Amino acid sequence: MGGKGSKGKKAEGKKDKKKNKGKETADDGSAKREDTAVESNNGKESGEGPSRKLSDDELDPSWSDTVLFSTDKGKVTKEDFELLTVIGKGSFGKVMQVKKKDTGEIFAMKVLRKEAIRARKQVAHTKAEKSILQKIQHPFIVTLHYAFQTDDKLYMILDYINGGELFFHLKKEGRFPEHRVVLYAAEIVLALSHLHSLDIVYRDLKPENILIDSEGHIVITDFGLSKEINPTEGTQTFCGTPEYLAPEVLKGQGHGCAVDWWSLGTLMYEMLTGLPPFYSQNINIMYQKILNSELRFPSYVSSEAQSLLDGLLTRDPTKRLGTSDAAEIKKHPFFRSIDWDKLFKKEVEPTFKPKVKSEADISQIDPVFTSEKAVDSVVETSELAKTAEGDNDDFNGFTYVAPTVMGAD
Repeated sequence: MGGKGSKGKKAEGKKDKKKNKGKETADDGSAKREDTAVESNNGKESGEGPSRKLSDDELDPSWSDTVLFSTDKGKVTKEDFELLTVIGKGSFGKVMQVKKKDTGEIFAMKVLRKEAIRARKQVAHTKAEKSILQKIQHPFIVTLHYAFQTDDKLYMILDYINGGELFFHLKKEGRFPEHRVVLYAAEIVLALSHLHSLDIVYRDLKPENILIDSEGHIVITDFGLSKEINPTEGTQTFCGTPEYLAPEVLKGQGHGCAVDWWSLGTLMYEMLTGLPPFYSQNINIMYQKILNSELRFPSYVSSEAQSLLDGLLTRDPTKRLGTSDAAEIKKHPFFRSIDWDKLFKKEVEPTFKPKVKSEADISQIDPVFTSEKAVDSVVETSELAKTAEGDNDDFNGFTYVAPTVMGAD
């Protein structure tokens, strides 16, 4: 996870895009930011760009007097980790780089305030995120190692990915060469295909939620909006980030995994050109463009890329490329250079590798976050009282230890 920055682009108007970029849409249709996080340089949850700044009292995860004793093999508590630096902030807390005291391993710790989660009616989403992450083992998806809680906080310990967010690099470079987009898109296809095989729709694909590891491979993070669905029924929830919302979501129609392929098309277009295809600073205008505007391409975008994007950005989800099977995306000429088996094994060497010097390197994370001291702030008495009044049964069963950890000597 790494820190979220603001999208950058060489084209005129990119600077202003930061005002809306990264905002997500809540179930009630209002704009919100879901940079809850741990995955900015590590699973995303880091700050996602310019959003409402929360006060330190709102964001600092407190280390209360509650102690969860590690009586079972593999179980951990907050006292098992040394705080190193802040790497992201979100609506419900912050993400910090931490070191496990007994092994020296570096992780990303996502800390969420229960009262903030309840106030935003996000209990179900938060529990779903943890539930989904514990089911997934994939080379291009962040791994959840531990989850635990105190009376007022939830903690998730995830991979620390030191190469920064795709967002960070896209902001710095403006746009990527096509061969680089081919690799990133192919790895995303494998990750999404795996999620869909488990009847999980991701629903929040964007540069802020994609990390780059030290070898140059992508890692998808932040599953706060993901959902397990019945493939024959789909879901009705209106959620996501405005620039990447599929037409069927905007129309309030039931939707399924096809929304992820629309978001992939939008993301690929942005990687190739610097901006999403239907971007506008005015969200309502942008929604109208998503629903009605013709897809146009700069002259430098190859015919193969245009063909693939035409398929992914088909407004009718029943006709959208990938809806029936991800195999039809993998067979597209845009990916003719990809050996999918080698890619899955990470035997394809990326042409771009982040300049990092160590596992704990934070040079690829936005200084807005890393400049802040990682502190053990104290929760106000009034805040603790609110939590005590809440239903602590909301998060029963949150504790988790990955099988690989439990099986370790």
